Amino acid sequence: MKQIVQNMETGTLRLTEVPAPALRAGGVVVRTVASVISIGTERMKLDFGRKSLLGKARERPDQVRKVVDAARREGVVAAYRRARNRLAGLSPMGYSCAGIVEAVAPDVTEFRVGDRVACAGANYASHAERVFAPKNLVVPVPTAVALDAAAFTTLGAIALQGVRQAELRLGESAAVIGLGILGQLTVQILRAAGVQVLAVDVDPARVALAARHGARAVPRSGDVAGEARLLTGGAGVDAAIITAATSSDDPVRLGGDLCRDRGRVVVVGAVPTRPNRNDFYAKELELRLSRSYGPGRYDAGYEEKGHDYPIGYVRWTERRNMAEFVRLLETGAVRLDELVTHRFPFAEAERAYELLGGEEGRRALGVVLEYPGGLQPEPSRIVLARGAPERPGAGADGARGARTGRVRIGLIGAGAFATDTLLPGLRRLDVDLQGIVTASGISARSAGDRHGFRYAAAAPEELFADPEIDAVVIATRHGEHAALAAAALRAGKAVFVEKPLALDEDCLDDVLAAAAAGPPLLVGFNRRFAPATAFLRERLEKLAGARVVHVRANAGFIPATSWVHDPEAGGGRIRGEGCHFIDLGLALAGSPPAEVAAVSLGGPDPAAALLDNVQVTIRCQDGSLVSVLYVAKGNSRSGKERVEVFAGGATGIIDDFRRAELWSAAGRRERWKGSQDKGHAAELRAFVEGVRTGVAPVPLQALADSSRATLRAARALVDGAGGEPGA
Repeated sequence: MKQIVQNMETGTLRLTEVPAPALRAGGVVVRTVASVISIGTERMKLDFGRKSLLGKARERPDQVRKVVDAARREGVVAAYRRARNRLAGLSPMGYSCAGIVEAVAPDVTEFRVGDRVACAGANYASHAERVFAPKNLVVPVPTAVALDAAAFTTLGAIALQGVRQAELRLGESAAVIGLGILGQLTVQILRAAGVQVLAVDVDPARVALAARHGARAVPRSGDVAGEARLLTGGAGVDAAIITAATSSDDPVRLGGDLCRDRGRVVVVGAVPTRPNRNDFYAKELELRLSRSYGPGRYDAGYEEKGHDYPIGYVRWTERRNMAEFVRLLETGAVRLDELVTHRFPFAEAERAYELLGGEEGRRALGVVLEYPGGLQPEPSRIVLARGAPERPGAGADGARGARTGRVRIGLIGAGAFATDTLLPGLRRLDVDLQGIVTASGISARSAGDRHGFRYAAAAPEELFADPEIDAVVIATRHGEHAALAAAALRAGKAVFVEKPLALDEDCLDDVLAAAAAGPPLLVGFNRRFAPATAFLRERLEKLAGARVVHVRANAGFIPATSWVHDPEAGGGRIRGEGCHFIDLGLALAGSPPAEVAAVSLGGPDPAAALLDNVQVTIRCQDGSLVSVLYVAKGNSRSGKERVEVFAGGATGIIDDFRRAELWSAAGRRERWKGSQDKGHAAELRAFVEGVRTGVAPVPLQALADSSRATLRAARALVDGAGGEPGA
């Protein structure tokens, strides 16, 4: 299918072919009939993309700080490479569309195939021929409402949420500052609610349009304060709603000037929030920000998982705002006939964006993209223009792996770790990158083009069924690892799955059963492959007796809102990342676990609730002790990881995988030193060799032991249980 995408490094925009979205749990696939270009938001995105790297840095100093912090931890080259990788990807445009439901997930009961719907959300309701949207970002559209009108639903919900934040009642007054599409919709919604409206803009044509919809309208160059006094009998408006997009602080200052004593200034548009303190103080004004479409926005539980808020506690969620805007369209309380200024066939979408950058774009309000009807079913994959180059001996059928012995790889997931670490590492090996699958077709296209894959697809089953693929690399969110790994193994594919292997015992048992008689399986416990680890393990093998291993991970804080803490998607930090250090500790101990115990930070400290300040203790079968101290409260500049091993009168140390040393019982000191290397390259080499030979680089039992010990530790943190890993 076709979709409008932007290259964030160059700012260029193009209509390109991407895999059609696969149906996922909790949502629907919709064939788009119409979508709306949000002129203010999308123009800002275009302008940002066209800036130089320095210009982008000046506009987003928060991102620059993240790069600087990464450079301190990982080195300048690695941090720079990661930043450039972020910019090199493709980004979807658009977030408001309407169309016809083509497929419904089994767990969704609100919709049926053939329903007319409106969809919302960046990365969901994009300018694309087909979209996937979670059910809480979809509302039905009655037959009385045209789908090109319903395509404005997201913008209408944004305007409606701004009105709700203003808390206006019948007979009260409001100023609307900025009369683009959001401002014009806000005017009509306020008039439908019985609110007196003063409308202000620098453009006389937009002022006149607002007047035709019942507002007392005045250009910014006019006597705005005088009109406000006439409208309110000299008191000032009850609220000012700012729907402008500008770098000037004039809208907020003007809003404060126009408000009555104890009035409210509500910011909907993209403007600086630098009010004149004296004005706001003298009137005791409130400054409020309106967050997009309403409650639920940016809440993964609401948007992605479909958990609604009880209406008795949250009357107007983003979905209820969307539905209410559709009702306003149906009753005629909001009319779009004069607001739609431009229509383009979707095939001419690039021309529509060219308009935004010119003089005509300054006069545009509602810009609608219209899609062709009767689209045929999309092919399950798309062939990429820049596939891996043919090599001598490769046949026209593309079955190069069978003729040259090259391992042919399929990848599921193209997030930051996959694109920053796994794909560069694989490209340095003698492999063919065959097919790539991601939840978003656009990310599959982007990563596939950049890294030389032959094709991109939307469903993992494409890779499992492809006879030209020898091995599947899985780099999705943690909650999907076990099911994907088990399915790939049962399809006869070797599997490299990023850690963790599973988030619960049942899933772990399933994937281990699939691996027992299948091709090689490797979990991304890369630290056991690090040069520093190899240095220490080689010397420890010469020492008799039980060992004491202590691993300290100063992991750093991750906000509670991150998917990593989500029990289903991420599993929490001990399951998701602590498994690394448990595996490393067991590898250095050289003995399977017998008992596992764990405790976490307690008391009134808010950080205790996240279970990411943890001490795990493992007694091994040969009597060795492994302790893992995982900390999120520390300072990253003090170093992240340190390992100490005590055995046979000797002491071994690994310091951030840059240095390692062993002090023998006789006092002799051996050292290893190099650039930081956590074993990713060696791990991938071992996996590829394992695929060639059919022999897994790490015994399946060792992977099972580390994974089961991690799950036991995580359970102990919650219920105080630990016990034997096999229990």
